[in-house]
Amino acid sequence: MKPPRFDYRAPESLDEALDLLADSGPDARILAGGQSLVPVLNFRLARPGLLIDINRIAELAGIDDKDDRLVIGATARQRAIEMSTVVARAVPLLHEATRYVAHLPIRTRGTVGGSIANADPAAEDPAVAAALEATMVCRSRRGERRIAAAGFFVDVLTTALKPDEMLVAVEFPKIPDGAGAAFAEISRRDGDFALAGVAAQLVLVDGRVRDARIAACGVGPAPLRFRDAEEVLLDSACEPEAIEAAADAVAASADPHDDVHASAAYRRQLAAAMARRALNDAHARAGGHA
Repeated sequence: MKPPRFDYRAPESLDEALDLLADSGPDARILAGGQSLVPVLNFRLARPGLLIDINRIAELAGIDDKDDRLVIGATARQRAIEMSTVVARAVPLLHEATRYVAHLPIRTRGTVGGSIANADPAAEDPAVAAALEATMVCRSRRGERRIAAAGFFVDVLTTALKPDEMLVAVEFPKIPDGAGAAFAEISRRDGDFALAGVAAQLVLVDGRVRDARIAACGVGPAPLRFRDAEEVLLDSACEPEAIEAAADAVAASADPHDDVHASAAYRRQLAAAMARRALNDAHARAGGHA
């Protein structure tokens, strides 16, 4: 299939891109990696009047280590995240989750910023952003706006971005001392969209959980943060019964739907199973003992 007709511009500066976006409004779409957008165009599920290719804007491609956070530019490739020792050390949850994203050719072109702005509920990067309370840095000709993950993801393929705004970077907090992180996912085939995936990060102090972060993809209309499950784990030593109770809380709070790949009930079971796996791995990596 072929995409509909559209105008194409490839600005070389952020200001030029923002001007184009402001002048075109909802009729424009941003092209970063294109791994989600191009198929949508080819199926004519989107018909933008203008495609703004931001890949020539060098300042958007960085992975910057800044104090207590890691700043990922809008066009930083998922393959660069996967290969980065800085990301592996500072935000291991993002590093591990990236390995589950589709296949190598997709990760070579795909971007973390594009995945988060696209907000596919089965995508891994939005789930990591939700779990870690990442901050989305958005720009328009009007200025900069910073949006916490909890307020950024609205619904299926829907975010809080305004028509004249562009996601320019995502700020992930670095993993604290005494923490362990893990990502677990199951799909019909390797590289397929997740039937259920769970991101978990635990902070242990004297063997007990002082902070817990749990979020999932594939089991709701947007990435879900499971605060009830987190509460179950606080001040526990991650005993088997505590892990089981947290997994049950994940299943209870999941909001999946029936589709051709799996029933809602089955996705709930998978969410609980992935939560158990991710929490056990995160606990072990934090220095806990089974």
